[in-house]
Amino acid sequence: MNSSTSYFVLAIAFFFLTSSASLTASGGKHNVLDYGAKPDGRTDSSKAFLATWEQACRSTKPTTIYVPPSKFLLPKVAFRGPCKNNATSIRIDGTLVAPSDYRVLGEQWIFFENVNGVSIFGGILDGRGIGLWTCKNSSKNCPTGATMFHIVINGCQKVRMQGLRISASYRSPNTDGIHVQLSDGVTILNTKIKTGDDCVSIGAGTTDLRIENVVCGPGHGISIGSLGKDLEEPGVQNVTVKNVTLTDSQNGLRIKSWGRPSNGFAKDILFQHVVMTNVQNPIVIDQNYCPDNKDCPGQASGIKISNVTYKDIHGTSATQVAVKFDCSKKHPCTGIRLEDVKLTYRNRLAYASCRNVDGTASGTSVQPQSCL
Repeated sequence: MNSSTSYFVLAIAFFFLTSSASLTASGGKHNVLDYGAKPDGRTDSSKAFLATWEQACRSTKPTTIYVPPSKFLLPKVAFRGPCKNNATSIRIDGTLVAPSDYRVLGEQWIFFENVNGVSIFGGILDGRGIGLWTCKNSSKNCPTGATMFHIVINGCQKVRMQGLRISASYRSPNTDGIHVQLSDGVTILNTKIKTGDDCVSIGAGTTDLRIENVVCGPGHGISIGSLGKDLEEPGVQNVTVKNVTLTDSQNGLRIKSWGRPSNGFAKDILFQHVVMTNVQNPIVIDQNYCPDNKDCPGQASGIKISNVTYKDIHGTSATQVAVKFDCSKKHPCTGIRLEDVKLTYRNRLAYASCRNVDGTASGTSVQPQSCL
């Protein structure tokens, strides 16, 4: 993963992380063992990891931090810049283990801030999230924030994630796989996500996002939103989702916004070459999102949704309504296009539902029959 500016968070859960960037070691190689890390999976190694980071960060040449094959206990830790070089590589051949007590972590586990040109390769990160999931399922006072996500990309530019494996129980609450917000030029490639919430969630202020060759399920699909929670909110634009497979997920391709005033928007979005198997809500635009009917009943969403294309979408729906466009009565969706969409329900025709939406349907086959 290449990260530029601001921060991303590795939060509660378990996943593999790799990158396609090339390693450069001309600035030297710093082994965390040489700085006191204990390879037993029980002793706190955070001071050793930070000491290794500080040494690498001071280097004026490209440098590598090396984590050898073993288990390392790593409580909450923050790697901060700026560094004197823009090419720090972290090679993980071992496993980083979070504390079993989630209260130690607060809102995030591993945190990078104000860094540029950092690459992370390989490794297993075991967030040991079961305790937190149990807490949330029992409705107790539990941590929120970044612990709702495996990976957060917030306020970043030109981040590339490739070959990730993210895994959490389908019963784990609020465990989005990857969350992107206030970021530009993020790419997610060749990744498999199994989780209890959105595989990828896209928040306000996301531009030029590319998602390709992603396998999702179980989970809640790929979601833009929730948007419009705040009155003043940056928009989402230029999002491309291609060559995606969704299996046994609650949603497929979803755009959702709160049913209340906002100046935000979502536009210029392409969903293409998507295969779905037993997905409950394959194609959804929901502009009346209002959990527990609080702070929004009877209000119209201010989010403007336009120029959204669904092209070459095939598969099976677990419900009769395979396409549902429930747009804002104040700002109807415009420029919605269905091209070569074929979704069936139990080997029969599925249905489509439209409200406050304008668009077109075209191609050799559009099923369910378009309501546009």
